[in-house]
Amino acid sequence: MAPSKKPADSATGSSKTDERRANHALREVLDELIDHVRKISRSRDDLPQDQIDYAQERLEWLADEVWRLTMEGDPVE
Repeated sequence: MAPSKKPADSATGSSKTDERRANHALREVLDELIDHVRKISRSRDDLPQDQIDYAQERLEWLADEVWRLTMEGDPVE
């Protein structure tokens, strides 16, 4: 008996697992976003205001990149 496949995601027509494997650019930016948030969280009490401002700008840029790659990125095969 062949292994069962996960149900298709209605928005993309592919499973979420397949998308994570195929969309490497999105995965990289998401990993970077998570890493950035963790670093901010660990050091938030010690950051001067200019570094907080930069961290917020970087966070917004990363979120924009996630959105762009999601909407305009390479289609999942």
